[in-house]
Amino acid sequence: MSAIRLENLVKRFGSFTALKPTNLAIGDGEFMALLGPSGCGKSTTMNMIAGMEEPSEGRILFGERDMAGVPMGRRGVGFVFQNYAIFTHMSVRRNLDYGLRMSGRPAAEVRRRTEAMADLLGLGDLLDRPTAGLSVNILQRIAIGRSAIMEPAIFLLDEPLSNVDAAFRAVMRTELKSLQRQFRQTMVYVTHDQLEAMTMADRIAVMDHGVLQQVGTPLEVYNAPANTFVARFIGSPGMNLCAGRLAQTDRGLAVDLGALGLTPPLPPALAAAARNGRSEVIYGFRPEAVHPDPAGLRLPLIVAERIGARTILHLGRGGDTVRAVFQGNPDLPADEIALAPDPAAVRLFDAATGAAIAEA
Repeated sequence: MSAIRLENLVKRFGSFTALKPTNLAIGDGEFMALLGPSGCGKSTTMNMIAGMEEPSEGRILFGERDMAGVPMGRRGVGFVFQNYAIFTHMSVRRNLDYGLRMSGRPAAEVRRRTEAMADLLGLGDLLDRPTAGLSVNILQRIAIGRSAIMEPAIFLLDEPLSNVDAAFRAVMRTELKSLQRQFRQTMVYVTHDQLEAMTMADRIAVMDHGVLQQVGTPLEVYNAPANTFVARFIGSPGMNLCAGRLAQTDRGLAVDLGALGLTPPLPPALAAAARNGRSEVIYGFRPEAVHPDPAGLRLPLIVAERIGARTILHLGRGGDTVRAVFQGNPDLPADEIALAPDPAAVRLFDAATGAAIAEA
């Protein structure tokens, strides 16, 4: 029952289509992140899974059971919202054990499970404190615990960490993943923060403008983005995407990037795929996947950003720029830098559609 399947799911609000036909299978016990910018359709999708919104078309199945007409309270899901929405007139304990008490569980069980959940979330010393006056970080932790304590087979979380501070987000990423593994729940996590999705999810469903762009493991969407949107959205910074034209050289097929220069030759399999009757392409490479190379692109240094253990170089010419990331504080020339993308990390995209060009 805890596997989820979306079949040709569509949601319209009047004349506006918030979610275009979407097919997605979420496995039993899988941690799936719905990732994308504001307005991409991810919260709308979650609301339909929860039963808060009815689909305009298509089906939602839990296991083999069609959820059409099944109200939220009978779907067996836990839900945590962006705003913690706890009972501020109750203590931490009474917030955590509310669902257990309302379901008529024995007092000894309620106490045992409440104290276990409090220990798991670092709330043990606060159980008898009133919630009024506690920090937003603690209140969101209570909200997560109040839903998780019911041990729902399906746990839905809609941007639960967006209102808390950065240090707490880092802690909660670990705690949420541990919680999901302990209870073996199917977890669907809505976020616009790719770091949250990349560090917690088993798979990521990347969405934009109501369209499912790509589904894959964090490494799959990072290393092999399906299109230029995914390439740009995933990664910090995102993939370098440079418009160019295929150019045959005596060393093999390369890409002429105009003001940025001529790239090193493409790997043979990618070159064979690129020749397919096209001349214009988008040349992509991750900022982390570069190395100094006198035979590579020679680009003026615009600015260097030193961020802890990383240095991000902004390079370019004639209004066209790329970024390169190096560990530490590299000893590089101050004016012009010669570098080349790692051949295995180069990706090409169709200039007209933005779709990835698959290797032959």
